Amino acid sequence: MSEFVSLPLALAAEQFAKLPGIGMKTAQRLAYHMLNLPENEVKTFAESIVKARESVHLCNCCQNFTEREQCSICSDENRDKNVICVVESPKDVSAFERAGGFDGLYHVLHGLLSPMDGITAEDLKIKELISRLTDVKEVIMATNPTVEGEATAMYLGRIIKPMGIKVTRLAYGLPAGSALEFADDVTLAKALENRNEL
Repeated sequence: MSEFVSLPLALAAEQFAKLPGIGMKTAQRLAYHMLNLPENEVKTFAESIVKARESVHLCNCCQNFTEREQCSICSDENRDKNVICVVESPKDVSAFERAGGFDGLYHVLHGLLSPMDGITAEDLKIKELISRLTDVKEVIMATNPTVEGEATAMYLGRIIKPMGIKVTRLAYGLPAGSALEFADDVTLAKALENRNEL
């Protein structure tokens, strides 16, 4: 930022710029906007972020975000416990739930295999997935249709298939190279409905 901007304002803009999809110009606009808000609104905003960070943790079953020991999906007795849909991030669970049509459980990996970035199987929630597979009949690989997503799905398929569990992959129809969170509800529901066995 310019040398004419106060240091606290510049530091606030730098923090906003750390958020995904926020460039420095947008970060500066956000910092200026915060200065124009009433002080109580700024405090409420900051406190809500701190409270979310302190109270939200990983579900002890599916690894999704929750403020309880087990998330509402895992603790729902009406969900089909025989099917687990494996996704990259909690945002993907939200996308599937918005689309509707899936009544099974989820497992969040919190990333994808990416040797170029130093992300290996030990960095993902794969051990937690494998430990859940007792009495599971199908695992749906719903990783993004990227090189890393395909590699992760294939890696998991090679581990899970010998356990006698059906492993399927979302049907294509989702744009290659895109993220699940940006897919429209109909496309996502159709991709889930027309999934193929690996």
